[in-house]
Amino acid sequence: MTQVTDHGGGVWSIKVPIPANPLGHTLVHLLDTARGPVLIDTGWDDPASWEALTAGLASLGVPVADVHGVVITHYHPDHHGLSGRVREASGAWIAMHPADIELVRRTRTVESSHWLGFLTEQLTRSGAPEEHTAPLRDALTADVERVIPGLRAALPDREIAPGELLDLPGRRLRAIWTPGHTPGHVCLHLEEEHPALLPGRGRLFSGDHLLPGISPHIGLYEDPDDPAPTDPLGDYLGSLERVGELSVSEVLPAHQYPFTGAAKRARELLDHHRRRLAEVLALLAEPMTPWGIAERMEWNRPWELIPRSSRNIAVSEAEAHLRRLVTTGRARTLPGSPTRYAAV
Repeated sequence: MTQVTDHGGGVWSIKVPIPANPLGHTLVHLLDTARGPVLIDTGWDDPASWEALTAGLASLGVPVADVHGVVITHYHPDHHGLSGRVREASGAWIAMHPADIELVRRTRTVESSHWLGFLTEQLTRSGAPEEHTAPLRDALTADVERVIPGLRAALPDREIAPGELLDLPGRRLRAIWTPGHTPGHVCLHLEEEHPALLPGRGRLFSGDHLLPGISPHIGLYEDPDDPAPTDPLGDYLGSLERVGELSVSEVLPAHQYPFTGAAKRARELLDHHRRRLAEVLALLAEPMTPWGIAERMEWNRPWELIPRSSRNIAVSEAEAHLRRLVTTGRARTLPGSPTRYAAV
């Protein structure tokens, strides 16, 4: 498949592989500006990924040393992973929303074993059985850097403010804060006429917020030092509403492929999560742990065929839906450990 795609109007995408991941690749976008090329996301920190990124840039006549800046949609390693290498090679600035910058800062300063211990405790509270958490406890004495990627990600040097028109001479790129997938996720609205004159208001670099064929993971925000409950799904649903109102001509996501009909896709995702909330609420006919809910929810394969690491993601997503039900007064948490939820 073609590694580089010209989207017109000084915008290109480069397929940067994600090792051993069914998503396959991250679409790193290159935006031409009057001060030089700017990347939107960078891809996973891996030799093959770096080679794909630099080869893609070279095919466009852009040495990595010429990159002027890097705008990151969110801190996940398949988006932010190579930012540090790009900055080392070019001196480029790195911009990110402050909520995700704070997560990067914590991962760099907190002992890595602390993060793994936190994840293990989260799963234990969710009702995960001992046979599931035992390997994670064993990993506490192993190479944690291999277990949890992105623990030494580059610290960005610029903050992205919601609604900000980024300082990119010759371009109109506005930051839209879209929390949910992460607390600091941003979409980037290129407020310029579509090069193919498609109807609508410009193009949207959507990161993981709006994808054409899959629903992005909405789980719990990870913060081992702040036990205050959050409502990531509520954040995401609100973000979908805002993005759906932008009336953009085309969406350039970080995975899969470009698409039109952003408002329609936002409605589809809103409906998907409303159905999931109804599914979870029905399962709360009797008190249940997040793990028990996840076991009974409908996934793209039977629970017994879901790999261990994917079960962690599924349980986090189940609890995000449970917290939304609590926030909206349709469920409550019960005292005791593990955590159990009941319908109201």
